[in-house]
Amino acid sequence: MARSSKLPATAAVALALSLALPGTGVTQDPTSAPVMYGGNTFSYTPNGFSLVGDAEIMQGDNRLRAGRIEAFTNANSNLTRVEATGEVFFVTPTQTLRGDRAIYNLAEGEIVLTGDVIVTQGRNVMTGSRLVYNVRTESARMEGAPTPAGNRVQGVFYPNGTPAQGN
Repeated sequence: MARSSKLPATAAVALALSLALPGTGVTQDPTSAPVMYGGNTFSYTPNGFSLVGDAEIMQGDNRLRAGRIEAFTNANSNLTRVEATGEVFFVTPTQTLRGDRAIYNLAEGEIVLTGDVIVTQGRNVMTGSRLVYNVRTESARMEGAPTPAGNRVQGVFYPNGTPAQGN
């Protein structure tokens, strides 16, 4: 069972800043934008569709890419859930979330990435084994990956204005 890590206040602030999507304070809900999709192969079923090979689903400025994406619809043919497998990327204009598997619940605006999870924003990097990110509230929770010292979330945060090494 994964345990969540407790971060010092400074690291928690850095985490919150590093996971903020663009448009903080904007009232438009990113999950209300149209959903576009593409892939090398498309298969339709009564409950949704599959995309295989260079699969991607885009909504607003957010893009979910993976080797395979399964999309599920409700009785009204509205997209409700997306499951991505393979090397999965959830990309926004300011950050990249990477994992081995993702489940995106469109109604909740929540994406859960699992496996070898890596979050990057600029030079800031955080790693763990499970990330729950809400695109509406811009809140996130990372759970630690197993290490010899126990389950750990690890990261490197650069305060604004800190020059890159060698500059």
